[in-house]
This record gives sequence, structure tokens and C-alpha cells, in this order.
Amino acid sequence: MSSLRGRLLASLLTGVVLVGAVGGWVVYRNALAEADAFFDYHLRQTALILRDEPVEYLLAPQLPSTDAAYDFVVQVWSLDGVRVYLSRPHAVLPDITTLGFSTVKTREGGRWRVFGIQAVTRVIQVAQPMSVREDHAVELALRTLRPFALMLPVLALFIWFAVGRALEPLGRLTAQVKARRVNALDALPPEQLPDEVQPLVLALNDLLGRLRGALERERAFMADAAHELRTPLTALHLQMGMLARAGSETEREAAMRTLSSGIERAIHLVEQMLALARQQPRTDAPHVPVRIDELARETVTELVPLADAGSIDLGVAATQPIAVSGDPEALRTLLRNLVDNAVRYTPPGGRVDVSVGGAPEAPRLLVTDDGPGIPVEERVRVFDRFYRRAGTVQPGSGLGLAIVKAIADAHGATLSLGDGPSGKGLAVTVSFPPPSSRVTSA
Repeated sequence: MSSLRGRLLASLLTGVVLVGAVGGWVVYRNALAEADAFFDYHLRQTALILRDEPVEYLLAPQLPSTDAAYDFVVQVWSLDGVRVYLSRPHAVLPDITTLGFSTVKTREGGRWRVFGIQAVTRVIQVAQPMSVREDHAVELALRTLRPFALMLPVLALFIWFAVGRALEPLGRLTAQVKARRVNALDALPPEQLPDEVQPLVLALNDLLGRLRGALERERAFMADAAHELRTPLTALHLQMGMLARAGSETEREAAMRTLSSGIERAIHLVEQMLALARQQPRTDAPHVPVRIDELARETVTELVPLADAGSIDLGVAATQPIAVSGDPEALRTLLRNLVDNAVRYTPPGGRVDVSVGGAPEAPRLLVTDDGPGIPVEERVRVFDRFYRRAGTVQPGSGLGLAIVKAIADAHGATLSLGDGPSGKGLAVTVSFPPPSSRVTSA
């Protein structure tokens, strides 16, 4: 049963019926015990009364053969074991009399409750069928339970309305959610809700807040992308026009080189934008142990040709075998962007070093260069998307460090910018959490 209302109603009504059944059984057993005590008393009193009567009275025809209310049967035995009187000749009773109370079972008459007492010259036996007592107990139990049985439909109706009223807040909450527009991500009001529903509303509000933040980031990214793509695409259009207007082979070759360079910049910008979009906060990327020292050596080997082209000394200064928990491809992108930025902004003859170290519980990645560096007042803004310092001559998209920041945040790592080893250039430090602590971002 998937309905909460149905579950509650079924559970409550089943509980009421079970309690009623158990209560009816208890009432019946109590009534039967009371009937046993009541009829045993009358059996004993009848036997005591007959014990004091003379034999002639017992044999007189005026002695009632049975009691219509209690269905008693009387037998009288002589001391030598001869039955001298039976109030109901058709009654089948045992021939052996037990003094006091006993319950006997006959072949044709069923179970009987018998009380026997001995007088001076005779033994008197008074008996009653147990069915009389059971019928009386059933009747008493039914009289006791009849008001409850009559009130059961009223109780079921009350439970129906009580459950419906208790579930009304859920209905109102459902109506509020259904009435919302697609772009309405405001928090739901938790007031006037039961304590059991408020955690659900608070969790839903938290989800709406995270979704609102994700959509705002997406809108900001789309706005920035549209703004940043407008310039290179316009430049490409103008360069195409220059190529079409070229009057000589020399002009055509120059226009082709300019167009090719513009296309390369546009491709790099699109690649950086896609990389940033992929690194937006997510929780579905699997985290596995990654050896960042091996990753550093692989990245440096990959970018050595770029460094050689600019006469830059690129190498791994020092490494320790350290592993962190993360996404291997994302960490590769982080390292590649840091080293690529350092190589691009380092002048010819400069030096770029990559080192991996730190204690096992605090892994650390360090990339240093002796380029122009970043002023202290701008070290916070360089992580913004599409931000480029004024006067920068190197081509770029302003997304490299933004991508690094997004990947670091997704791995619970912290970024810090400082001066290079000799007070010149830039040192970027990425401090990772311990490998055992898996960090997820909303």
C-alpha cells in the first residue's frame, strides 16, 4: 500500500479490531469465571438444602425435577451405592459420586459440573451441564460488547476524519509546490507545519537553495561566455574580410596567418570554457586514490616542448610518493593549467619548477616561476572567470585559474598565491585534505 492515508487507516482500524477481539475474549473469560462461581454457589446451596431434608421429602412428587433457569439435575444415592432418586431420568450422569466439586464428561450429555455431599443415610449429587454456563457467559459478553460493536463504525469514521485532518499540512504543501512556476526557487515557509514535516521542508529548501545557486552560476557563465565570445568571433569576421580583400599573395598570406592565429585563440577559449563547465561543482565524479607525484612528472613531460619553444627551464624540483583522493582527469587539468600559465607568462631564459611534498596527512602541490608575478591586491580577482590583468600581452582567455579554483574546490583543496622563491615571480600552492577524507561539493 503506497498511500500514507491508507497505511494509517489500515493500521489504526486493524489495531482497533484486534484490541476489540482480545477485549471480547477477555470479557468472555471473565464472564465464564463469574458464571462458574455463581453456579457453583447455587449447586452447593441446593445440595446443602437437600441434605437437611428427610428422605420422604426427596421422594415426594412435589419436588421440582429441574430448574428452568439453571437446568440442575439431582441424584440421591444410598450408602450402599444404590440410586434411589433421579430428578431427570433422561439425564446421563456418572454412577460414581465424587464428594465436592468435579467436572465430568459423559458420552451423550457432554461435560457436567457436579457437586456431591454425604448426609447421614444418603449421598446427594447436584449437577448442571457446562453448556448452560458457557451460553450464559457468551450472552453476558455479548451484552457487554454490544455498545462497543455499535460504536465501532463511529470510531472508524472518527479515525478517518482524524487521519485526514492530520494529513492536511501535506496536502497544503503539495498544493504550494504544484502551484509554483518553473523558475520559482524561493524557500518554502516551514511555519504551521507539524514537527515531522518540517525536516522535509528544510531539506527541500536546502535543495532549492543549491539549485538556485547552480542556476545562477549557469546564467552567469552563459552571460560571460556570450560576452567573451563576441570579441573573437567579431575579429574572425573582420579577418575573413581582410583575407577576401587581399590584393597580393603577400597580403593574403599575412591575412591567413592572422586568421589562423585568431582561430587558434577562439579554439583555446572554447576549450577553456568547456573545461570550466565540466568542472562546475558536482558530486557524481568518482574519487579514487591519485598519485600526484606521478601526475606532476607526466604533465611536465607533456609540456616540455612548449617550454623549450620559449627557452624556459621546466622541470620537477622535488617529489614525494603522495596520493590524494580525487578525479584523475580533473587533477590532470588542474596541474596542466598551472604549469601552462607559468610557462606562458615566464620570459625566455626563465625557470618553472613543480614540486610535490608535505606530510601524508597534508599533501601539497607547488608550482613556481620567475615571471612578472601577480600584485597582492589582484591575487583574489585572478580566480574570477574571464579576468585578465590590465597590460597583459600574452594571449589567453582568463579562465585558467578559474578552472584551477573550481577543481580545487571540488576536491576540498585550498589555493594560495605567493611570491616566487627569490621574491620574483609567482608561487601557487595547492593544499589537499588527507586522502582518507572524501570531500563532495553541492
